[in-house]
Amino acid sequence: MTTDATTPSPSEPPTDAAALGDFTDAAARSRKGVPLSVLDLVGVSTDAGTALGASMESIAAAEDAGYFRYWYAEHHNTEGVASSATSVIIARAAAATESIRVGSGGIMLPNHAPLQVAEDFGTIAQLEPGRIDLGLGRAPGTDPMTSSLINHFTPEPQAFAQALYDLQGWFSARGTGHSTPVSSVASKGTEVPLWVLGSTVNGAGIAGQLGLPFAVASHFQPEGFEDAIAQYRETFSTEAPTARLEKPHVMVAVNVFVADTTEEARRQFTTTQRMFLGIRRGRQTRLSKPIPDLAEVATPMEIAMLDSALRISAVGTADEVVAELDALVEQTGADELITVTYAHDPADRIRSMQLLAEAWIDREA
Repeated sequence: MTTDATTPSPSEPPTDAAALGDFTDAAARSRKGVPLSVLDLVGVSTDAGTALGASMESIAAAEDAGYFRYWYAEHHNTEGVASSATSVIIARAAAATESIRVGSGGIMLPNHAPLQVAEDFGTIAQLEPGRIDLGLGRAPGTDPMTSSLINHFTPEPQAFAQALYDLQGWFSARGTGHSTPVSSVASKGTEVPLWVLGSTVNGAGIAGQLGLPFAVASHFQPEGFEDAIAQYRETFSTEAPTARLEKPHVMVAVNVFVADTTEEARRQFTTTQRMFLGIRRGRQTRLSKPIPDLAEVATPMEIAMLDSALRISAVGTADEVVAELDALVEQTGADELITVTYAHDPADRIRSMQLLAEAWIDREA
């Protein structure tokens, strides 16, 4: 990692408040001190325009229900997902809300020039100060052919770490990358907090060594996610120039669907299962309507595969889902949970979010 004379001294105290937002307040209102957030891929049931409109309704409902963050994930060339222009959606969502933190979960850095990311998110943060998060991933979030059509830089681990280092400089009061004198007027002084996203020990190690918060993609890549969390905590350093935390901070992603009955929640969750089934079959489609029994469309072997791939899930009534999330927090020591919910009918998704919030978040605290 390249440094220069203006590199922040490792002895400077980390600033957890800047890195995490109003986490202490959110934790005080949350069950077990663990805030709930939402990850949105803007699932498409009919068309992209309708899905984007539904997403704006969803973030408004999440804010009203007391969720802490609302993040959007970058994906491309996926029939059932409309969150490709992630920074554009984040800007629109932030403008449509007042208090909820809005950000990326994440921007896939191999697809973008880091300076452009700084300018995009710096501009959003200038318009909506103090509410924007920038979660960054090392994977392209798409297939190699699609990735080749998007402006990108080498995703080697050292290049990823250098990009985060430069981004922090562009967001700082100095407004220039740490390895370059090039300035970013749009992002200067916004102090947009950086998160590292990952599902393996490699990404976790980068997050730890840089002293940044880590979000683990356990909702779709559960294999070895506990090892990734352990690696992050073991490698965590407050001495890195990029460090902004006094201790490790982990966000765990979990698939969720809450309904008034267990049977209805499981029926609704077949939409998520069918989406993953289509991906595994190489036949991506828009979000399917829920069905009573997944065995109608999947073989026993496919169902077993889905159970494994989606095992970090909590599906049922509010009480049942809370019990599952309690167990996940106990298992992982998560500081935050970020929930992922797909539904063919956006109203069902919002209802699920509201039922969970009523059971987890104390709006009066």
